[in-house]
Amino acid sequence: MQAPIRVLVCDDQAMIRAGFVTIIDAQADLEVVGECGDGRAAVDLAHELRPDVVVMDVRMPVLDGIGATRLLAGPDVEAPTKVLIVTTFNLDEYVYEALRAGASGFLLKDARPAQLLQGIRTVAAGTSLLAPEVTRQLVGRYASRIRPPQRAQEGSALTPRELQVLRLIADGLSNVEIAATLSLSPETVKTYVSRLLSKLGLRDRVQAVVYAYRHELVT
Repeated sequence: MQAPIRVLVCDDQAMIRAGFVTIIDAQADLEVVGECGDGRAAVDLAHELRPDVVVMDVRMPVLDGIGATRLLAGPDVEAPTKVLIVTTFNLDEYVYEALRAGASGFLLKDARPAQLLQGIRTVAAGTSLLAPEVTRQLVGRYASRIRPPQRAQEGSALTPRELQVLRLIADGLSNVEIAATLSLSPETVKTYVSRLLSKLGLRDRVQAVVYAYRHELVT
């Protein structure tokens, strides 16, 4: 039998944290190995417990979720920990910075329990996760803060089809949805995604979304 996915839950609101723990622990393939209420504790516990996924809030005392994510999953971390940001859209304009800090994805706190559970499984499997219903709004709202002064030309390294796929990723579409949109098989889309990530030196779909908006490949 496969070992359960080990999860660390970090949220400064005790009731929300308890709810997450209850939902996650009720699953046979998931196990909460620790919980905490601030980012500094999350970093310390993650180093001690080595969870597969950290479910992380953004606004917390001592060290916020962005700083904690950077310490756990940033570009300078040799063995990054997968971080799933679970946040409140109308409060956290800093989610973008968390994604740039290395988070593997984000969900909203009003997501259904099934979405949270699937999000943890998705991130644990090495696939990034973006909540499709807010990707365009969130990214579009804050993209101007991270755009370079001049339009970058790196996107020209992509073929027209790869550029299409990148733009659809930035719109929050899954591989299956991209396949339906472009009349391709999901396997073909997966190949395009892998190829464009490799060409652009990106780690995952989250970085692809940030890249697309930062370089004005979508608006």
